[in-house]
Amino acid sequence: MSSREDDRALAGAAVAALTGQLELTPKPGLPDPRDLRARASWRDLCSLRWSARALAPGLAAMAAAARRTGRATPELRAELGAIGRCTEHSVALTGGGHRGALWALGLLVAAAALDPGAHGSEVTATAKSIAAHTDRRAPRRPSRGSSVSAQYGAAGARGEARAGFPHVRRALEALATARSAGAPEPSARLDALLTVMSTLQDTELLYTAGPHGLRHVQAGARGVLEAGGTATPEGRAGLDALDDDLHARGWSPGGSGALLAGALFVDALPLAPA
Repeated sequence: MSSREDDRALAGAAVAALTGQLELTPKPGLPDPRDLRARASWRDLCSLRWSARALAPGLAAMAAAARRTGRATPELRAELGAIGRCTEHSVALTGGGHRGALWALGLLVAAAALDPGAHGSEVTATAKSIAAHTDRRAPRRPSRGSSVSAQYGAAGARGEARAGFPHVRRALEALATARSAGAPEPSARLDALLTVMSTLQDTELLYTAGPHGLRHVQAGARGVLEAGGTATPEGRAGLDALDDDLHARGWSPGGSGALLAGALFVDALPLAPA
């Protein structure tokens, strides 16, 4: 396989991880296929599907930049930032979002390109080394996420990356634990999502719901896991109740959804040959 094909394959795996997260149901407070029942929500979900596919060229360009550079440097970090901002603009034209997912997936795709055959914590460690550099070309104006992070002292997307994506690692552990216990794959992925939700200082939730709302969501996610997880009748009932509650309140743990997509991407990477 050529380098260009490798880059496209990594981008395709990242898009597949994001669309896999979108198709998972029920996701508390997050869009999922059940939203087809409502016309406006159907348009929103279709827009998210299209915009996920629109990330592919940018993600492939990030992989190519990492492969060309060969190591985590300030220049690579700046190039990834520039590609990311161009990709955000392209995705906005499709009517979709995924800004948080683009940030996480872009760093993880670049890390996978830098270290072919790496898996799990090796990928997140390489992503950490890239994120440690400052993007010198980034706009001076603060983003909503960075403003919320500063206001509440939350790590935010930048802090998560600079810490080596601890919640991606936690999601990977939750996936492995649920699978080893015999849980169906959708339940394993939902348990991984709830694991992230239970501790992540989600800046999207902080913006819409404040610290009290964030704690409410974290406690709800922990409750489902403590009830046995989504593969058990008790856990499933708790999941449905949490989903109804968050949709009624209009609270969306978007940061947790983006990090689950990152975990699904890393999980899908092939292991290096022995």
